[in-house]
Amino acid sequence: MRGFLAGLALTGLSLATSALADDVTVVNPTAFFPEGPVMMDGKLYYAQYSGNVASVWDGKTNVDFWKGDGCGPSAVVPMGENFGITCYDSGKLEVITKDGKTVATYDKDASGQALLGPNDGVPDGKGGAYFTLSGPWTPGPVVGRIVHLSVDGTLSEVANDLNYANGLTIGADGRMYVNESYAGTVSSFAIAADGTLSDRMSFVHLYQLGEDPGVFPDGIKVGPNGNFFIGLNSVAAILEVAPDGSKVVARHTFESAGTPNMTFSADGKTMYVMAVDNEAGAPYEGRVLATPLP
Repeated sequence: MRGFLAGLALTGLSLATSALADDVTVVNPTAFFPEGPVMMDGKLYYAQYSGNVASVWDGKTNVDFWKGDGCGPSAVVPMGENFGITCYDSGKLEVITKDGKTVATYDKDASGQALLGPNDGVPDGKGGAYFTLSGPWTPGPVVGRIVHLSVDGTLSEVANDLNYANGLTIGADGRMYVNESYAGTVSSFAIAADGTLSDRMSFVHLYQLGEDPGVFPDGIKVGPNGNFFIGLNSVAAILEVAPDGSKVVARHTFESAGTPNMTFSADGKTMYVMAVDNEAGAPYEGRVLATPLP
């Protein structure tokens, strides 16, 4: 989340636009900086950063199922029977039930370090989850981190020295992929059996794929077709990148100021997009969109 770098110019690519205005359905017409979505049990869960709520759409109605004043939630992350909520503004991770009751709250990791800018997360497949800590909303110092919250409740650092750690996902190859937003880069790590990360590598620099050097990658997911989908903030586009990082397969564009994050329906036929229409100031009005995938 975050990324008010308005006015970035993108290099034109000879790719067909996949999402046209006529293809888009509005799921929620008034969402305040929607972010960090996930699809579970046929329902779309997502955060509203400026609204300080987590919301759920059951296919017909949007309902706020959790509220945390001052939190600045930026992601809803499955953790077994619970969810992890990243509180970007208050520097906390909240673990809540699916009906919005708080189970646990963390403001420090196991070593006593404060959680600076909790941002996004991904389940570890064992009832726990990984979370990014972006650090301050500035190009420096480079202090972004990844922490792992295990099923036993231990919160440990597993990576550091990341240039504004943001969206993260686990690829089909079993590696962790994380956006370093201020570097315009996606990095990857090997995941050990105990959850620790190692073998850090640069997966792709977006400028090498024809993007502006100042582009700001936000969320990242593996799509139904195995490609990486990368949400861009302050640019109304989601890049679809080949699994080997060699090329942009498609650019999905929308009529918004930025599209920071996305998720997919269980059948892989629909992409749900978090769109921010007003990046000039709070409450950062936006919408939740749905568009068919080919």
